[in-house]
Amino acid sequence: MSGSIQHLPGIREMLTRLISQPSISSASAEWDHSNEPVVRTLAEWLEPMGFKVEILEVPGLPGKYNLIATLGSGPGGLVLSGHTDTVPFDDKRWQSDPFTLTERDDRWYGLGTCDMKGFFPLAIEAAKAFVDQDLKQPLIILATADEESSMDGARALAEAGRPKARYAVIGEPTGLKPVRMHKGIMMERLVFEGQSGHSSDPSLGRNAMEGMHEALGELLALRSGWQAKYSNPNFKVQLPTMNLGCIHGGDNPNRICARCELHFDLRPLPGMDMKALRQEILDTLQPVAKSRELSLTFEPLFDGVPPFETPAEAELVRACEKLTGHTAEAVAFATEAPWLQKLGMETLVMGPGYIDQAHQPDEFLELSQLDPAVKILKGLITRFCF
Repeated sequence: MSGSIQHLPGIREMLTRLISQPSISSASAEWDHSNEPVVRTLAEWLEPMGFKVEILEVPGLPGKYNLIATLGSGPGGLVLSGHTDTVPFDDKRWQSDPFTLTERDDRWYGLGTCDMKGFFPLAIEAAKAFVDQDLKQPLIILATADEESSMDGARALAEAGRPKARYAVIGEPTGLKPVRMHKGIMMERLVFEGQSGHSSDPSLGRNAMEGMHEALGELLALRSGWQAKYSNPNFKVQLPTMNLGCIHGGDNPNRICARCELHFDLRPLPGMDMKALRQEILDTLQPVAKSRELSLTFEPLFDGVPPFETPAEAELVRACEKLTGHTAEAVAFATEAPWLQKLGMETLVMGPGYIDQAHQPDEFLELSQLDPAVKILKGLITRFCF
């Protein structure tokens, strides 16, 4: 196997170019960008190295692409995965241009430096050492779309059954500490609709707000039940949580409220099934609606991210703990790990940078993280591709 790496840019040059290409993903159309320039740039670097590069359009999302770049072949192998998109930004709160890599205080500043465009140059730098070697199992660099908004890039890959490998590391910012579990996230919408009428005679209408009041009590009782049943000491917040986030209903003090809408979120622990949770909520609320003659709508605000866990004794977890000197831990934020896990891979989250810097003005990646990251990734490639 041979690859040309003599014209490959250095880490800083690669990151400078990736940062300069806006690839914001957002549910808001005015913010949303295509990630195609980022994906094409990665392909431009990976193909001369000998990687077989596939660029796959995400079904139903024009301008959104996943990239699968494969070096070597075989039934197993290692995936190094990252997302190409970033969150929106407020340029008034940035000290420097978010799209220009800026160095100060031994840090690289720019939108996506740590979350998580910075992972790609480091993965490519690590892979560079192996392009002329005979890999026994493939090395796959995976780049996904829309992680920050819908996770639809990873979802599409899982539905397509690709890529196939045995192990996967997602380079989200964890301070180079291995993460083997995170909670899920669900955001739900509940609507009761009744009948308005003059408040002087309650029989003239059916009050949706009173129905919602009863429903709120039922939801909080469900939460108490789940918290009594489920707990995981690996998490800082050890219990599943439910947050009643916003509520809207009615239009005037002297009119019976005809419509009331609640948005709430759930953070299930590993081992809790999102479909079962939704069904339990529905089964609890339908009698409330029926007894008060209200129509009920209950639906997700987005598809949600399942909770994720890889066993402590898994081979990948052991290898990452040995390479980093850190015991694998749990985090509160959600990732694409559940979808890579659905593809049958042992999956772990570990990358340079810190989640505290993500989604913030003046996002940065510490230069002290670069060399250790490359060293760890080289260790993983050696361990799982030979």
